[in-house]
Amino acid sequence: MDDAIIFNEAAFRHGVTKADICHAIETKVYDGAMENYVNKYIIIGFDTVGNPLEIMYNIIDSETINIFHAMKCRNSVVTQFDV
Repeated sequence: MDDAIIFNEAAFRHGVTKADICHAIETKVYDGAMENYVNKYIIIGFDTVGNPLEIMYNIIDSETINIFHAMKCRNSVVTQFDV
């Protein structure tokens, strides 16, 4: 993802660092729209030590995304997105 990234403060609520979020984006195994939501997307990737993360974002414009959620990937997310 070559887009500019805005990091909402809420993205760090669960203790995930900016470096881990960026690494997860680079190593993503899933990136797609969330059902029943408008402009809400999820990435599943890996932090800098290989732990799976779930990252949620909105598209601001054609070049910018807003990361608003990042945390250790829950089993329910892995199951829901068949990763």
